[in-house]
Amino acid sequence: MKIAIVGLGGSYSDYISARVASQEFDEVWGINCIGAIIHVDRTFMMDPVTRFIHTENAGSQTGVAREFLAKNTAPIYSCIQHADFPAIELYPLEEVVKDTGVCYFNNTVAYAIAYAIWKKAKKICLYGIDFTYKNVNMAESGRACVEFWCATAISKGIKIEVAHRSGLLDTNVPDNEKLYGYHRLEDPLVQTVKDGSLLITKQSSIDPPEPVESEPIIFGRHDHV
Repeated sequence: MKIAIVGLGGSYSDYISARVASQEFDEVWGINCIGAIIHVDRTFMMDPVTRFIHTENAGSQTGVAREFLAKNTAPIYSCIQHADFPAIELYPLEEVVKDTGVCYFNNTVAYAIAYAIWKKAKKICLYGIDFTYKNVNMAESGRACVEFWCATAISKGIKIEVAHRSGLLDTNVPDNEKLYGYHRLEDPLVQTVKDGSLLITKQSSIDPPEPVESEPIIFGRHDHV
């Protein structure tokens, strides 16, 4: 099962690009209220729903969260149910912890990845999972937890794909800066992919990309009647 987990960070736009390019997923899982913007099959909203309905503590997300909760009918996993929102289900915490052998959750994305591991997903694609909050301590704590669960998934043979614009797993770091120490060499070692496998090689050994045409051909512009 190939799962897309889509959060509210800026790299969620890579999910849009993936769908425009006809990439398919067996299911799309949303974090908090992203389901108000795109279709999701499941949502993970681990804060009590009362935080969004009865307070303004979610800040600018409050309005769109209320919009999503009012129209959503697909499952929402949370820490507590609410009589006014029958779609909300209790997150299967005990089952997930027993299956993975780990209980380390300090943000909602971590719960979603752990759930995917429990469900025996084959591939998890992460979009909008960026951790660029103003609160640096919270951001770094959350990123560490999510990257831990990514490593746990990889250790179980699950493939992880991260949006190009995301800082998660240093995905948006230039290739010649990813390997600390080696990045200081005159000809840095870089990672590349060959035949589906990771390869470490010198930067000078990699063929440069093809040049982009200065005047790209736009469909229809050069048609002749």
